[in-house]
Amino acid sequence: MSQSAVSSLALPFVFLRRDFSVAKSYRLSFLYQTLGTFFSVFMFYFIARLVGETAAPSLAAYGGAYFPFVLIGIAFYRFLGVGLSAFSNSIREGQITGTFEAMLATPTRPVSILICSSLWPFLFAAYEVLLYLVLGAAFFGFQVGNANLLSVMAVLVVTLLCFSGFGMLSAAFVVRYKRGDPVLFVAGTLSGLLGGTYYPVSILPEVLQKCSALLPLTYSLRAMRLAILQGAPVTELAGDLTVLALFAAVGLPASLFLFGRALRCAKEEGTLLQY
Repeated sequence: MSQSAVSSLALPFVFLRRDFSVAKSYRLSFLYQTLGTFFSVFMFYFIARLVGETAAPSLAAYGGAYFPFVLIGIAFYRFLGVGLSAFSNSIREGQITGTFEAMLATPTRPVSILICSSLWPFLFAAYEVLLYLVLGAAFFGFQVGNANLLSVMAVLVVTLLCFSGFGMLSAAFVVRYKRGDPVLFVAGTLSGLLGGTYYPVSILPEVLQKCSALLPLTYSLRAMRLAILQGAPVTELAGDLTVLALFAAVGLPASLFLFGRALRCAKEEGTLLQY
């Protein structure tokens, strides 16, 4: 594969076709993932019934019901998690299969390879998010009629840019150090614990609320819930969107620089294929 043979516009479709062909050969895996999504929605629906009205005061800003709150949380946490892991996973897979160094030997820019290799996980994650919402609406009374689609798209785009910065930083760590990636733990695990995925941030102790304010997921989920459940316009979400944009403006250039530096070090040391 070379830039002379494949234009920059066609390159993403080449990677998507390759990854789709691989995914198509594992049909049972696709079925299990779909069933897993259904069972997850099913489980949280009954947890919501157990919680009942007791959570209403904490969820007043989102309509007072726990099930819509947690459904959006688990759906978009999965999607945003891809932003953290897709880049490093694509490199890891390339190292294991021996294709990573071969791709880097082509005239294609390493960043283009990294991004295009991660398109399929993002696309499949988008399918899973849609599946969460469709299942919730079809079987469990989840209402999306008030959703502001412009606000949803704005939050989604700026969040993906923000989390892609963390994802590329994770990829840089994998290239340089192979294992023990701290980025996934800090940005992923701590975000799930403190970012408001399963419960509102307001119920956390004050010190943990301050820690939560340092995580982009906190702003992303708050804005997404308001956009879907309350139909909030973009202007009402300006504060959260600004914070996410600042995360992206700082994180993306820094992570691209560090990824390039990690790549150069790995080439000089001859460790690109080590894993």
